[in-house]
Amino acid sequence: MRRPVPSVLSPALPRCAAWCGRTFAPLPAALARWRCAAAGQARRRQPRGAAERGWLRRELQKMAAAGAEAVVAEEEEEKRLPEGDPESGGDSEDEGDSDSSGDGEDEEKENEAEIQRLEEQLSINAFDYNCHLDLIKLLRQEGELVKLRRARQKMSELFPLTEEIWLDWLKDEIKMASESSEREKVYELFERAVKDYICPEIWLEYAQYSIGGIGQEGGIERVRSIFERALTAVGLHVTKGTALWEAYREFENAILETAQPAPGSVPSPEQQQMLCSQLEKIHTLFRRQLGIPLLDMETSYAEYEEWSEDPIPETTVKNYKKALQQLEKCKPYEEALLGAETPKLAEYQAYIDFEMKAGDPARIQLIYERALAENCLVPDLWARYNQYLDRQLKVKELVLSAHDRAVRNCPWTVGLWIRYLLAMERHRVDHSIISEMFEKALNAGFIQATDYVEIWQAYLDYLRRRVDFTQDSSKELEELRSAFARAVEYLKQEVEERFSESGDPSCTIMQNWARVEARLCNNMQKARELWDNIMTKGNAKYANMWLEYYNLERAHGDTQHCRKALHRAVQCTSDYPEHVCEVLLTLERIEGTLEDWDAAVQKTENRLARVNEQRAKAAEKEAALAKLEEEKAEQRKQARAEKKASKKAKKARTGEKRKADDDDEGEWGQEEEAEQPSKRHKGDGLLEEDMEVEMGLFGRSGPEKPDRPANQKEKATTSRKDIPKVLHDSSKDNVTVFVSNLSYNMAEPEVKLKELFESCGEVAEIRPVFSNKGTFRGYCYVEFKEEKSALQALALDRQAVEGRPMFVSPCVDKNKHPDFKVFRYSTTLEKHKLFISGLPFSCTKEELEDVCKAHGNVKDIRLVTNRAGKPKGLAYVEYENEAQASQAVLKMDGLTVKEHVIKVMISNPPLRKLPDKAEAGRASQFAVPRQVYGARGKGRTQLSMVPRALQRQGNPVAKAENGMVQNSAAASSAPPEEPKKMSNADFAKMLLKK
Repeated sequence: MRRPVPSVLSPALPRCAAWCGRTFAPLPAALARWRCAAAGQARRRQPRGAAERGWLRRELQKMAAAGAEAVVAEEEEEKRLPEGDPESGGDSEDEGDSDSSGDGEDEEKENEAEIQRLEEQLSINAFDYNCHLDLIKLLRQEGELVKLRRARQKMSELFPLTEEIWLDWLKDEIKMASESSEREKVYELFERAVKDYICPEIWLEYAQYSIGGIGQEGGIERVRSIFERALTAVGLHVTKGTALWEAYREFENAILETAQPAPGSVPSPEQQQMLCSQLEKIHTLFRRQLGIPLLDMETSYAEYEEWSEDPIPETTVKNYKKALQQLEKCKPYEEALLGAETPKLAEYQAYIDFEMKAGDPARIQLIYERALAENCLVPDLWARYNQYLDRQLKVKELVLSAHDRAVRNCPWTVGLWIRYLLAMERHRVDHSIISEMFEKALNAGFIQATDYVEIWQAYLDYLRRRVDFTQDSSKELEELRSAFARAVEYLKQEVEERFSESGDPSCTIMQNWARVEARLCNNMQKARELWDNIMTKGNAKYANMWLEYYNLERAHGDTQHCRKALHRAVQCTSDYPEHVCEVLLTLERIEGTLEDWDAAVQKTENRLARVNEQRAKAAEKEAALAKLEEEKAEQRKQARAEKKASKKAKKARTGEKRKADDDDEGEWGQEEEAEQPSKRHKGDGLLEEDMEVEMGLFGRSGPEKPDRPANQKEKATTSRKDIPKVLHDSSKDNVTVFVSNLSYNMAEPEVKLKELFESCGEVAEIRPVFSNKGTFRGYCYVEFKEEKSALQALALDRQAVEGRPMFVSPCVDKNKHPDFKVFRYSTTLEKHKLFISGLPFSCTKEELEDVCKAHGNVKDIRLVTNRAGKPKGLAYVEYENEAQASQAVLKMDGLTVKEHVIKVMISNPPLRKLPDKAEAGRASQFAVPRQVYGARGKGRTQLSMVPRALQRQGNPVAKAENGMVQNSAAASSAPPEEPKKMSNADFAKMLLKK
C-alpha cells in the first residue's frame, strides 16, 4: 500500500493541531494533521525516507492529542479568571494597575477624539485613502468591532484592499465566526477578497478555512472546488504556486488515510474502488504540477518518484523536462524582480513582454496581475492590461472585473472610466448599471476640465447607439436629448465653477448634438438653434466654426440658410476672412442669381477693404514702435561710444598710477557713477558692457596688515583695480561651474565659496568677478581638479548663501551655444505635484507641510522665491501619487491660510517661450550685429521688418546685411561706396507702398 506524502510541521504545531481537532471533530486525526501541516507550507520541503515518515506520523498524532488537552485546559483556566485582562492574575496586581490607569484613560480619550476626527473627515471626503487606513487601525486597536467592520466595509466599497488589510479582516472575522450562518459570511468575505488582487496567501487561507466546514453536506467537494479555483488563479505563480499544489495534495492524502481499512480487515469492493479513485486524484495532481514551471519542482518530482510504486509515465517525464526548460527562461526575470526596488515597473514590463511573445493567455494574465498587485496606482499599466483583455481574452466576468478594479484604484484617470463604459456596452450590461457607473465617474474627482468633456462625450455616444432613429420618437431618443442638455448645463455650472473654464471652448458637445439633430433626426431647426448658441459663446470670430456650420447646412439644410450663414461669417470672422469670402463667392457662382452675385461681391470687397485698413493701421503702429526703439538703441549706442572715448582719453592723459588719497577717490567714484547708466543685475545673465570685463579682474591682493575696516575696504578695492585681467580658458569648461546671484556685499568671496565647494571635491581656483571700482559683481567661476567634482557641485544649485539662493550652472560659452539654458524643474504636466498660489509671504515650509500632510504623504515642498531669496507667495508640493494629489486639490483649493485664500491646482506650467527659429534664421541671414539693439539685446517691441523683396535677390551672390544692399559686380571692380542704411521704419513704408 502506498504511503502518504510527508507533511511539513509548523513551529506552533501542538496548539494548531488541537485547534484543528476541536474544529473538525469528529473527523479523523489525519485531517487534523493535514490542517496543521498546511499552516507550515512556507518551509522548504525535502524528500524523506519511509522510516522518517512513519516516525513523523506517530509524533504528529502525539502532539495533536497533547495540544488538544492543552487548549482545553487553557479554556477552563480562562473561564476561572476574572473579567478584564486574562493575564493579569486577578487582583494580585491592583496597585500596579492603578498606577497606569490614568495614562490608559488619557490615551483612550485621545484615540476616541482621533476616531471622531477621522470619521468627520471621511464624511467630507470619502475618497481619502490614508484616512481610511488610520481609522481602521485605531478601531482595531480600541476593539470597536462593530465600527471596525463598518469602516472596513466602506473602504472596500471604494477601493480594492491590499493583501495585508484583507488578511487582518479575515482573521478577525474568523475568530468571531462560530455558527454556520456566521461561517457563510466569512465565505462571502473570502470571495470578495480573492477578487481584488491575485494573492496566493489569501487563496491558501481560504482553502484552509474551508476545511472547517468539511463535516457539512458537500463539504469535501466545496474544499476541492476552492482548491481548483485557487490553482486556476495562482497555480502558475513561479515562486508561490508550489505552496498551493502541495496543500491540495496534503488534503487529498488526508482523505486517503480516512479511506484506509482497519488493520487486518479485508476492504470491500466499494472501499477498494474509493481507494483507487483517491489514489488517481493524487497521481493527477502530481502530474499536473510537474507540467508547470515552478521553483523547487525537482523536489516535487523526487517526492512523486518515492510515493508512486509504478514508474512515472513517459508523458509526465517529457512534460516535466519541458517545464524545467521553461523555468530556466523565466528565472532571469524572477531574479530581476527579486533584486529590484519598488515599484519594479521596468522589470515587470520586461517580464510581460517575454510572456506576450510566448503567447500563453493564462501566464500573461498572471504576470499582469502580479505587476498590478505591486503597482495598483499606475493608470498606464491598468490600461494596457484592460486593452489586452478586451482584444484577446474577451471573457465577460474577467474583463469587467479588471475594469472595475482599475477605476477603483485610479478613479482620477478618465481614460479608464471610458474604457469601462465601452466594455460594459460591449458585453451588453444592463442600461441602469451603465448609467449608475457613469454617475460614479462624474463623482470621481478628475483633475482637468477636459476630462469631464471626454467622459460626457463617451456616455452620449453610448446613448446615441441605443436610439432607433427609424422611429420619429422613442424613450431612448428623449433620454439622449435630455442627456445632451444636462451635459451642457453641467459643464457650464459644475465644471466651470471648479476650474474657471468649461473645458469645452469649441462647444464640441453642442456640435455633436446639432449633427445628431440634423443628420439622424432631420430636425434642422433645432440644429440651427444649437449653432446660434455656439456662436454666441465667443466662436463667431473663427472661420472654421462658420464653415463647419455651413457644411452642415449644405448637407441637410437649404441654400437660403447657407447664404445667410456665409454672410454672417463674412461680417464676423477675424482670423481668416479671405477664406470665408472665397466660399461665399463660390456658392453664388454655382447657385446664385446675378443679384446674389453682386451682393456677395460688394459685401466681400467692403469687408476685405476694412480688414486691409485695420492691418495697415497695425503695421503703422508697429513701424512707429520699431522706429522709437531704433532711436533709443541709437541713443544708447552713442552714449556707449562717448563713454568709451572718455575712458580712452583718461588712459592717454596719464601713464602713472592714480594716487589713492581720499579726495581723489571720491571724485573717481562720482565720475564712474556719472558715466555708467543704471543697470539691473539679473543673476547669471551678463550685461553687454560687462563682456569685456567678465573674464578679467579675478583674484585678490595678498595678505595685509590689520587696519581699520573702512581703510581695509578702500585698500581692497584699490588693489582689485590694479589686478590685471585674466581671460577664461574655455578648454576647462568641463571642470568649471558658473556661480551667480551672490550678494554684492559678500566679504572674502574666495574664502566663503571655497569652504562651500570643497565638499564636492578639490578646488583648483575660484575666480570672482569685480567691477572697475573693485566691487564684487555677484558671480564667479569655480574650477575643480576633476570633472566629477564639477558635476557634484551642480547639486548646490539654489542653496541659500547669505540669504540669497545661489545659482550654480555649467560653464558654457553662450556665443557658441546661444540656446543653452539650465532649468532644473519640470515644465510639463505632473499629476502628483500641486501648484499653490496666494500664500502669505510669512508662510514657512514647515507650516505649509502641516497643512498638506493631512491629505497624503508629502515628498517635497518648494517655496518659490525671487533672486534675492524673498518669497513670492507660490509653492510646489509633491505627493507620493496622483490619488493623494487629486484629493489634496479638492480639499485645499480655497483654503484660508493666515487670512490669505490660496488657490491649489495640479502643476502644469505654461510653455516656456523659446526664440523663433524662423526669425533667428532671418536675423542670421542679414547678419545684424548685436550692438544695434543696445546693451540688453533686442527689445520686446522691436520687430524685424524685412520685406520679401529683399530676400529674393536677382543675383544669388548678392547679400543684404543690416539693411545695406550690396552689388556684387560693383564690389569686385570698384571700391565699395558707403551704402545707405535702411531702418525698420523704411522697411515698413516699403511694405505699405507695395
